[in-house]
Amino acid sequence: MAKAQKNISEIDPVWSRICHEAEEAVRDEPLMGGMLHGSLLHHASLEGALAYRLSLKLASPEMSEQILREIADQAYADDPSLIEAARADLVAVNERDPACNRYIQPILYFKGFQAMQAYRIGHWLWKKERFDMAFFLQMRISEAFGIDIHPAARVGKGIMMDHAHSIVIGGTAVVGDNVSILQSVTLGGTGKESGDRHPKIGDGVLIGAGAKILGNIKVGRCSRIAAGSVVLHEVPPCTTVAGVPAKVVGEAGCPQPSISMNQVIGK
Repeated sequence: MAKAQKNISEIDPVWSRICHEAEEAVRDEPLMGGMLHGSLLHHASLEGALAYRLSLKLASPEMSEQILREIADQAYADDPSLIEAARADLVAVNERDPACNRYIQPILYFKGFQAMQAYRIGHWLWKKERFDMAFFLQMRISEAFGIDIHPAARVGKGIMMDHAHSIVIGGTAVVGDNVSILQSVTLGGTGKESGDRHPKIGDGVLIGAGAKILGNIKVGRCSRIAAGSVVLHEVPPCTTVAGVPAKVVGEAGCPQPSISMNQVIGK
């Protein structure tokens, strides 16, 4: 048994750590044993656990847990990049969120992580031209988590959505890798225009709480969007913008704003 556990750790250290944390949690809080076994310890892989957890959270009288789990299993089997992105998101949350000190927390409790993984399955459906099912999943994600991401939006990996309440991302939005997004952020359009109408967010960007980025504009890599800002024009790379409407107020202040999570202007 010890040899098998060592092999699991060597092959998949992330999943091995998740299982170890879950076992510790069962010892510390036996009343959580059923939930921890059902959500994590009864599964052989991270993708199996995520398929179960997401289907449980998104099931409704209109769509059963079994159907949603089958869809998630199909998505993970068809596109390995989905679970690669999930792992990157998991590490991002653990590294950037000071409230997170275990990998099991985002999987079990953080709606930002859960909503992002559910969106990824919806985006897989969209690419398969299963549009109605993708829209249904978008609806349930919004109802269950309070986060509205259009399934056509393109979102990179290593995404951290802190608190995540009331985040809106439009259908032609593009979000790069290693981006951190706080609560009440909107990546939206400016009116009733059609076509390519939503923001393009570069790698390593930090978007502060309540920021609104509107229109088909580029936000350069490793920039900072201050909390409460309304961004209507292109943001140069490695800068900080603030205000209504937002203006450049200085440099980003560090090489990777989304990782440092420093939101204080002037530092």
